[in-house]
Amino acid sequence: MKIGEVRAKSRDELQATLLDLRKEQFNLRFQRATGQLEAVSRIRQVRRDIARVKTVMNERRRAEAAAADKRG
Repeated sequence: MKIGEVRAKSRDELQATLLDLRKEQFNLRFQRATGQLEAVSRIRQVRRDIARVKTVMNERRRAEAAAADKRG
């Protein structure tokens, strides 16, 4: 997932994406522990995608807080 794709999503879509990525991360960890994981590189991709989503969410939250401070 590229950063442009993440930035194009709404808040609800980001939360849903984050939930899906965390579920996938759990499943990948479980597969690795049981020796069934074939695509080891997917763990790294999912971890980075989670970081991208959380970064965009935090940027938006900070921008909203800054806008609120300027208003009030």
